[in-house]
This record gives sequence, structure tokens and C-alpha cells, in this order.
Amino acid sequence: MRKIKIVLLLNLFSIIAFSQQNENPSIAFDFLKGFQNVRDITLSKNQNEVYFTIQSPLENISKIAFSKKVNNNWTQPELVPFTSAFRDIEPFLSFDELRLYFASNRPLSEEETNNKDYDIWYVERKNITSSWSKPINIGHPINTDKDEFYPSVAKNGNLYFTSENDKSLGKDDIFVSLYLDGKFGEPQNIGTNINTEGYEFNAFVSPDESFLIFTGYNREDGNGSGDLYISYNVNGKWSLAKNLSNKINSKQMDYCPFYDATTKTLYFTSKRNNTNDSKFDTINEFVKEITKSENGLSRVYKYKITL
Repeated sequence: MRKIKIVLLLNLFSIIAFSQQNENPSIAFDFLKGFQNVRDITLSKNQNEVYFTIQSPLENISKIAFSKKVNNNWTQPELVPFTSAFRDIEPFLSFDELRLYFASNRPLSEEETNNKDYDIWYVERKNITSSWSKPINIGHPINTDKDEFYPSVAKNGNLYFTSENDKSLGKDDIFVSLYLDGKFGEPQNIGTNINTEGYEFNAFVSPDESFLIFTGYNREDGNGSGDLYISYNVNGKWSLAKNLSNKINSKQMDYCPFYDATTKTLYFTSKRNNTNDSKFDTINEFVKEITKSENGLSRVYKYKITL
């Protein structure tokens, strides 16, 4: 009975938090507007360092970029120094900010020229002002001959990620690898309250593992594409995932969540489309319509919400 009451209270708190928000999601940072496709985002705890993925229109080129806040102004975005000739995506900054995880189809050796499946990699630094190391493949037991995506790491080192492997319930599922004695353990499927026979992917875990936000694709309670869902950790078990509501989700793909607890801001990627066909009188009107933020290409949005 006590567990049931806790779950009900958590659901009630989440509903109240959602109802308190009145504004619509907006573009996360002005400097992102210059990119056609931008997705994935991770922030330092003081919100002065941001990493994100930039892509070509067809998403066949993917690179990780960053910007830093200096004198309260964001610097011009730059590519990370470990950029390769392959696809690097989905950066995640560890809680101590000394390790940056990401997914990539780069080969294991710099001498190789052919890409491989997507693995999880990371770079390290001695302190927050020093340079990043060369990329390190996280290796077994996390990486396999299948794809591994979207690393998200709790304060204790536990790694959450997306994969389709022998332990999947159907398609892509979310897994966790517990970090014990300085090593990552065998990945575990996090269960049926989150994973289904369909697609679940791109999960963000809070630093204390109290909640998990992820994308569920084409679910019965969704909008027809990918929607963001939330699950709470109740006595060591994940609660049944709930849709984050249409205040956040759209009819198009909504994915790649990141939550900043300090500012109570949810960042996420969306391909939402609000363009309208019409009899344009000028080229400028046409260009203005198709280049608006909500034009079906990937954009990173922010939304104030208490979770």
C-alpha cells in the first residue's frame, strides 16, 4: 500500500508540475539558429559550457560542436578537437565534467578507413580548463557488433544507453550498465515499464537516478511519431512511463532529452513542422516560411518544467 501511495503522489506531483507551465517550447540558444540540422545537447552544471550535434540536411554528416559562455556571452561554436571523418553524435558530459561520452561509427583504429557500427566512446580531461584526450572506445561489455547509442551517465557512474541486442524486447531498447569498482557491468534491460516490443531510445537519466526521460515511438498514447516519456525510480524500480504531454510533444519526432535541474529546464530535439503552404507574393515570403524554426528539420528546444 505504501508503494502504491508513493507512485500516486509522484504522478500527482508530475501532473501539477506540467500544469504550471504556460509557455510553448522555444529555441534553446540563438547561436543554434545558424545550423540547418542540430540535435542532442549536454550542458555543464553552471550552464557555461554546451556540446551539441550539427548535421547536414540529409544527416549523412554529423559532427559534435561546442560553445562556452565568456563574460556572459556565448562564443562562436567550434568543432570539438577530436572530430573525425566519421559520424559523431549524442554528446553527454559526466557529472564531474571530466569525461565527455558520445556515440560514433568511427573505426577502432585511426589507421582504418572504413566505418563500423555505432559504439559508445569517451574523451577525458584533467580539469575543466584542460584539453580533451584522444577518443577512447568504452569497449566490452557495453559495445557489441550491434549499434549502441545515446549515452547518459548518473552521478554514481551508471551508464544508460540505447541498443538493439539479444536482450531487447523487440526493437531498440534502453539498457543500463552498473558502474562498480571502476568497471562497467553487463548491460541490463531496464524492464517492461519502459521498454516494449517497439522502439524506445535516447534516454536521459537524472544524476541521482530518480527519473528517466526517453523517446517512445508510435505508442497508443502518443502523437504518431516519437514522443517524450518519463519514468520515476520508486524503491529501485522504474514506474510505468507516462507521456510528457502535448505541451512538449508534437506530431513529429521529439527526442534527445536533457534536463538541467538548476534552471528546471528541459532541453530536447524536435522535428516539429509549422510551415504552411500559401500563394506567396514574393520570394522573400517563401524563404521566410521555409526557414522558420519549426520547419521539419531538427532543432533543439527548451521548456521550463519541474520534474
